[in-house]
Amino acid sequence: MSASLPPAVPEAADVVVVGAGAVGLSLGIALARAGIGTVLVGTVDARPTGRTVALLEGSVGFLARLGVWEQLRPSAEPLKVMRLVDDTGSLFRGPPLDFDAREIGRDCFGYNIQNHLLVEALAGAARGVPGLTLRPGRLDAFAFGPDRVTATGPDGVAATGALLVASDGRRSAARKAAGIGARETPYPQDALTTTLHHDRPHRNVSTEFHTRGGPFTLVPLPGTAEAPHRSSLVWGMAPEAAERRAALSPERLARDIERQSRMLLGRVRVAGTVGRFPIGALKADRIVGPRVALAGEAAHAMAPIGAQGLNLSLRDAAALADILSDAARGHEDLGSAAVLDRYARTRQGDIAARSFGVDWLNRAILDDRLPVDLLRGAGLLAMGSIGPLRRFAMRRGLMPGADRTTGAG
Repeated sequence: MSASLPPAVPEAADVVVVGAGAVGLSLGIALARAGIGTVLVGTVDARPTGRTVALLEGSVGFLARLGVWEQLRPSAEPLKVMRLVDDTGSLFRGPPLDFDAREIGRDCFGYNIQNHLLVEALAGAARGVPGLTLRPGRLDAFAFGPDRVTATGPDGVAATGALLVASDGRRSAARKAAGIGARETPYPQDALTTTLHHDRPHRNVSTEFHTRGGPFTLVPLPGTAEAPHRSSLVWGMAPEAAERRAALSPERLARDIERQSRMLLGRVRVAGTVGRFPIGALKADRIVGPRVALAGEAAHAMAPIGAQGLNLSLRDAAALADILSDAARGHEDLGSAAVLDRYARTRQGDIAARSFGVDWLNRAILDDRLPVDLLRGAGLLAMGSIGPLRRFAMRRGLMPGADRTTGAG
């Protein structure tokens, strides 16, 4: 029988961040560089999973501020055109709709990069930032006092600070311990993810086919000497279809991808890991509580449509870092209700709008009733034919206020 671990002495900091994904790591770096002592507890997972992230303008600006974008840029591919193709079989299908970054004075909307490379770069940067302490492990017990929060884990990890930031994902233990509820919306979909090598160039066009099973999205990746044309795939479909396709040989899966893509990229080859995950939405009842703030998927999650998920989460990290930096300069209590209220007011509108929009579009794709098809088709047709509406949608898609600033917001 193994001996139990002795009670750990909590490591003291100004802020304790739970979760070592891209959101927690980027927030930890930003806080420490602002002179805010931070302990970040979590396990860094930089294994290749076949997943990529399209980093839009605001996220690129935030990563540049953190000093990691220069390292990431050679592994990222510019996204110059976002193309939507209605492949639902609806009677009200419109022609493909292209959003071209040049129409709003940009060279590109952002960059696509493999997720594990982003996490790897952030973790490397975090290990070299003074004032930021990384602790592997997990925290699962939380005591919220009037002045501080103390968190402990099963492996003897313990930390205490004026504020706890929960960035530990959809199943956030910190969110639950703080008594903050969350509404989850499961969809009848799973997603397959992988990297493709293909014969035809992608020409920096990201193509999102809307099918009755969900989005089928091909996103450009940088070429290599061995594979000059590469893209990532996110394919939403019914869970039973995902289970069947995930079990196929790479050659059989490639033929399915070619059919679904209408040979857009020519012959394709499945290169690397094929990932699979359930698609669902989550929205926390609130993003702050007594001495706790939620960020990333602890606060919200959504279907993989329109490159909104991680970009929304990185805006949480950027906004919270800015607000806490201002509060520290003013010698405020970082976990006070006044400081946390500023964070909530800054983020709640963006989170609500993006969550609603992505949920509505995903449901509309799956819904084959004629009124829904008509409404969805009319909206896409309007954006395709009305220039000011299309340009407004592009700017809002980048990030709120993207027409006024290139910063992280």
